Amino acid sequence: MHRPIDEPENGAGHGTGPALPPARPAPPPSSPPFRPHPAPGELPGHWTGVPAAPRGPWADAGDTPDPGRVDPRVLGALLARHGWRRRGGAPGRYSRWSPPGPEAGSRGTSLLVPDSRAFPDCEDLIGEALTALARSATPSAREVLTGLTVPSDEIRWWRDVPPGPAGTVPWPVQEQLRSAARGVLLAGALAVRGRAGYHGARHRRQAQASLESVVVGAAPGGRGLTAFLPVDPGRAVSVRLYHALYAAREAVDYRRATGGMEAFDTAVEAGVSRELTDALVALVRGTEGASIALEWSPAAGVPEGCAARPEPVEFSPGDLPALREAGVRYRAGEPSVPVRITGTVVRMRRSGPRGEGTVRLRVLAGAEVGHVRVTLDEEGYRTAGHAHLVGLPIRVVGRLESRGGFRRLTDASEVLPVQVDDAERDRLMKSLQENLDVFEEACGPAED
Repeated sequence: MHRPIDEPENGAGHGTGPALPPARPAPPPSSPPFRPHPAPGELPGHWTGVPAAPRGPWADAGDTPDPGRVDPRVLGALLARHGWRRRGGAPGRYSRWSPPGPEAGSRGTSLLVPDSRAFPDCEDLIGEALTALARSATPSAREVLTGLTVPSDEIRWWRDVPPGPAGTVPWPVQEQLRSAARGVLLAGALAVRGRAGYHGARHRRQAQASLESVVVGAAPGGRGLTAFLPVDPGRAVSVRLYHALYAAREAVDYRRATGGMEAFDTAVEAGVSRELTDALVALVRGTEGASIALEWSPAAGVPEGCAARPEPVEFSPGDLPALREAGVRYRAGEPSVPVRITGTVVRMRRSGPRGEGTVRLRVLAGAEVGHVRVTLDEEGYRTAGHAHLVGLPIRVVGRLESRGGFRRLTDASEVLPVQVDDAERDRLMKSLQENLDVFEEACGPAED
């Protein structure tokens, strides 16, 4: 995916007047507009729409972990998790591991892993094991190395879809899996910031930013996907998804057994939302079934209140009606929110030289959204225009409506300019002066 999770508003670029000048002039590009696509497993570009460069805990990580910092017990736990087989060894000293597969013992890589760091040759054995994993053609070897490089919780998605040629799946099916997985992660990140049946645009920028350190890898054949969430800062998202997925499963079972939707109402506190039900619908649609499995980082241990080895949460096509009904219920039931917003004017539009008009604000404070649209009466519209001309943001009181995804402010009143420090005012004024002709066109004819 190469577009951001948060799509722009519909019709944001239409109206009788063009956009007002931005609050800060865009810097000249420092790199050519074209860049190659990231390699599979590289992150976070296709998750968040930003350049795919190492960031967060992965920024200083090399291709192979430092043997001196690898706990052999963690290495053994990851090998067992990913299907490697323990075959003998010296009890109390080291164990021998071979990769998964029926012929692994005869032709696969064999690893010697010490049981602890108490022996002099421990670091040498770990280094040799890491080198062998880096050279191995076994797909799980790369996942073991990823788990060792940065302590990470693993979330696995699996879809039961008809295979294509040579066991692969068509490109659109793979894209559906990635889109659904991205939606599940975003729903978890949103739930960390607040429980709501429908989040809309609220907290979306912060939620997206919290996922920038996630890395992903696709399973052979294209029917599975694994996301690695670094324990710092991703553990909160993993824990929230753990509770939310089980709550969603229980709510669906209750709906199918009794016909009641009450369980979905109580599931909101666990993190279930319209965003999560939509993502689960996208995951299951067009399949014979789908599952999500979560495994904790062995280096960080099991979080409080969670099972040590969670069972995969499975959904089937028969669950789709309940999930869709819950999504509609969540969106309809989320109330509007009274707010007092401070923002800078970035767009103005009205049908004539007088009367009410629509203003688009870049939110600085008062609501966890990036932009809002607000319809102002003639006096408020004039105040917004004058505030922008002198380089000031405005403050406005109203209700943030859920029907538009919390992107529209209604019942607006008390429109007032807000004083800012000299540096910020100079920056806004410079932006206006560089784009004054655009602003004059956007405001329409002068008033007497």
